[in-house]
Amino acid sequence: MNSKTKNIITWILTGIVVLIFVGSGIFKLTGGDATIEMAKGVGGTNNLITLGVLELIIVGLFLYPRTGIIGSLLMIAYMGGALAVCFVTRQPVIPLIIIQILIWIASGLRFPELRQRLFNKI
Repeated sequence: MNSKTKNIITWILTGIVVLIFVGSGIFKLTGGDATIEMAKGVGGTNNLITLGVLELIIVGLFLYPRTGIIGSLLMIAYMGGALAVCFVTRQPVIPLIIIQILIWIASGLRFPELRQRLFNKI
């Protein structure tokens, strides 16, 4: 795969991940009826604003090159928490696993030093 193709794939995956997180954060901040119903199903609406702001901050960290690795690790951790909640409440986890995989791939492509640190032989 040449450099241009890799760059295009990287930014498409990054865009998908960012859209998912920004959309989720905005839905949590606006607090529509569907969002409130979903929150009631997984434990309450007390922390919706906090979670929405947190998601938007994580996106900012992910997009800014100097803090991109921290942002990607926070995204991965956030999705891990979401997976745990879905396991406990017996909700579908496949969409979250797919998002988690997309985050890992986008992070590995965007930050070669992260990929090298995590996946190269010791």
